[in-house]
Amino acid sequence: MSGHGHGHGHGGGHGCCEDDHEPAERGLEYGLYRRIDIEKLQCLNESRDGDGKLVFKPWDQRADREKFVESDADEELLFNIPFTGSVKLKGIIISGEDDESHPSEMRLYKNIPQMSFDDTSREPEQAFRLNRDALAQLEYPTKIARFSNVHHLSIHISRNFGADSTRVYYIGLRGEYTEAHRHEVTICNYEAAANPADHKVETITPQTHFIS
Repeated sequence: MSGHGHGHGHGGGHGCCEDDHEPAERGLEYGLYRRIDIEKLQCLNESRDGDGKLVFKPWDQRADREKFVESDADEELLFNIPFTGSVKLKGIIISGEDDESHPSEMRLYKNIPQMSFDDTSREPEQAFRLNRDALAQLEYPTKIARFSNVHHLSIHISRNFGADSTRVYYIGLRGEYTEAHRHEVTICNYEAAANPADHKVETITPQTHFIS
């Protein structure tokens, strides 16, 4: 009997139909975790060093309960997420335990590397009130115009539903990615290196008048 009751309750979730709808595409949409410079990712106030990196995982592992991050001194967490290129962020999923330790508020900041808790007093690009989402089914859509050229994303979990600490199992990032143009940097360096020799080229400078 209890098994039947569980199955019935499970089927009542809003996201069940969405899960069945093109799951492979959904997984591709949430592939931005591959574009994170994971070695440089920071999570402030994590109870165990390095755990913040574990919640950025593939779509098909979003229900995994082995890997998670838990806050330490209080309920706040601050993720500093550098990307390997430019990202247009379209949506976020954040999943925790189905209890009071689940995040209840999320604040997003862009392009502020090495952000600290002191910096969270400034106005975020966008803030969300969160619902409990143990099954990672609820997406929070971003204001795309504000998140169209993101090299670094900070996610501030400012509170939970009343527990002493916050637990997060999965953070999914949906959007588009553009490769960083490293060759432009090379060209700039090349020109900079040539500058000391400018005085040797004085005999050629009259030609510039013809060009202009």
